[in-house]
Amino acid sequence: MDLQTQHSLPFMKMHGLGNDFVVFDARARDLAMTAAFAQALGDRRRGIGFDQLAVITRGDADAHLTFWNTDGSIAGACGNVTRCIARYLMDEGGNDALHLTTSRGDLFARDAGGGMTAVNMGAPQLEWRDIPLAEAMDTLELPIEGGPVATGMGNPHCSFFVPDAEAIPLEKFGPRYETHPLFPERTNVQVASIIGPNHIRMRVWERGAGLTLASGSSSCAVAVAAARRGLTGRAVRMDLDGGTLMIDWRDDGVWMTGPTMHVASGTLTPQFLEGLQ
Repeated sequence: MDLQTQHSLPFMKMHGLGNDFVVFDARARDLAMTAAFAQALGDRRRGIGFDQLAVITRGDADAHLTFWNTDGSIAGACGNVTRCIARYLMDEGGNDALHLTTSRGDLFARDAGGGMTAVNMGAPQLEWRDIPLAEAMDTLELPIEGGPVATGMGNPHCSFFVPDAEAIPLEKFGPRYETHPLFPERTNVQVASIIGPNHIRMRVWERGAGLTLASGSSSCAVAVAAARRGLTGRAVRMDLDGGTLMIDWRDDGVWMTGPTMHVASGTLTPQFLEGLQ
């Protein structure tokens, strides 16, 4: 069904640690999502505003998820919105576990107790071809000033370990490396500091979205990078601008656990939808 022919269109607003999302439940309807629509809705003054947009559709598992950035590009993975949607679907069905599919592949979620939701983001991609990088190289130390680590979590990540993550002007630093020629699909950029045993402070610049308060896939990538560097163990506390996630790199994948929030449900008006034509 074409978006512009809708008389109204229900949506949900959710966030995970301030990483905010607009979510459409399209299991009972067809939505012809477009880049232009994502851009218009992502405008925080003229639309709703979000870091990522997600669409829930039916699939071979409990549900299939597709993600969009504010610039209209498709995001391969988004851990925080996956947790938010998993909580929504578990509450809806009275379940404590779910099997979701994305372009990343199969993701599994469970109720972690205490209002927390855990999602297995899958095994990290550590080979240069899989991230992907432009050419063969050691992903544990890229030939970039600062020697960052490259990791794939269904989307590419470039993680810098620095003495003080707070001191990095990420608004300038992030865009510089998001479009670095070593990353043909652009990259998420993180700056991270080890602040205690298995305790990391991280800030993130997301490709296609910019500076965000939190990023689940970035948290997973930084945890993997820190463990590979021998800076931490495989289970860490990750403090972001918006709050804390627990990351555990296990044999079956990288598990991410944290809170979710379903802020509101609403309806896009005919006036807004007609204005997109």
